[in-house]
Amino acid sequence: KFAFAPVMIRPGSAVKKNKKQAPSPKGPRAAPGKKAELKKPDLKDFIDNKDYAGAIALLEFERRARETRGNSLMWLAFAYFHNGEYRKAMGLYDELMGKPGYDQALHVYKACCLYALCEYDSAREEAEKGPYADGLKVRILFHVAHKLNDEQEMMKYHEHSPPEGLGDSIEDQLCLAAIQYLRAHYQDATDVYKRLLLENRDNLALNVYVAMCYYKLDYYDVGLEILQVYLAQEPTSVTAVNLKACSHYQLYNGKAAEAELKVLQNASTSGDIYQDHDLLRHNLVVFRNGENALQVLPHLMETIPEAKLNLILYYLRREEVTDAFALTKDLEPTVPREYILKGVVYAALGQQTGSLEHLKMAQQLFQLVGASASECDTIPGRQSMASCFMLLRQYEDVLVYVFGICVGLRFAFPC
Repeated sequence: KFAFAPVMIRPGSAVKKNKKQAPSPKGPRAAPGKKAELKKPDLKDFIDNKDYAGAIALLEFERRARETRGNSLMWLAFAYFHNGEYRKAMGLYDELMGKPGYDQALHVYKACCLYALCEYDSAREEAEKGPYADGLKVRILFHVAHKLNDEQEMMKYHEHSPPEGLGDSIEDQLCLAAIQYLRAHYQDATDVYKRLLLENRDNLALNVYVAMCYYKLDYYDVGLEILQVYLAQEPTSVTAVNLKACSHYQLYNGKAAEAELKVLQNASTSGDIYQDHDLLRHNLVVFRNGENALQVLPHLMETIPEAKLNLILYYLRREEVTDAFALTKDLEPTVPREYILKGVVYAALGQQTGSLEHLKMAQQLFQLVGASASECDTIPGRQSMASCFMLLRQYEDVLVYVFGICVGLRFAFPC
């Protein structure tokens, strides 16, 4: 099955924006027969409405007209960053750092841009130049350490107290929960998010994070119920609507999932919502059962890990095992489905070429999943052990696990 799970990614970070989002300032309408009074839009309105393209248009106009505004470059960099245009934001931070006596926190802001561009070594180097101040430096370095698989550095920030470590602030706790989520410790992440939600009922975005954790734990109905609290206030949120679509994909099918995305297309001002959001373009391939996979997925592999996994699945379904193996051989599995996928590829290649080495590797990968405490009683875990024994030619053991799956399904889906 063409599997997918949502990821925490900035929704406006398209790899390449073919169409710029058109700003849509809303001014007062004039009565019929009267000329409308031209009123300059307010920057605060754009920021409050998350219309960062509108904010950019206003600030760039003021810049060209040489109109003065306090911290105009900082606001412009802020708008570029939140619009997913990280290099432009970084250029403005560089410009500000070229002035004498600049704020040292600019190094941390630039590090955030480098992190968003997946330039993790450069992000670490830049963040180290900034002050600890409000904790942003520690949070960005904590996430960089995770991306670079630097366990020792992660433990340092986790164990130390502020200002050189994580504290009890909501920002630091959100940072910790996000790392738990990214490391597939979904229950631990859920516990943090639910505690924060009890303490901060007005922070509606926490409902989305809890829903994402429940999605990962396969509680799709529960996740949808929690997600609806946020969607009632933000019906065109890309992240929330995408999560709802993914849940419908798991519960129903691709057509039901794609139908949920229509609300975003109808609300889009750029004409094609999918060109502006790489996450949606990726998921549309999944919902359409692999349609346009070769045109979309290769360009997204650096920013969306699932793109690589789904491209491997695409090749497997077309029996292009060599191409699937080329993508799999450098894959370092971290969660059960990745171990299973790598095992399937190695088994397919081993059977195709007669390579005992690849068959042995596949058997070991399946055994790792099937024998693990977290997966041994799940259907994927039992399927993995059945596959392991099949490769070992221990067919009686295969039957034990296959019958176990059948019994489990009979109780799960009573006639």
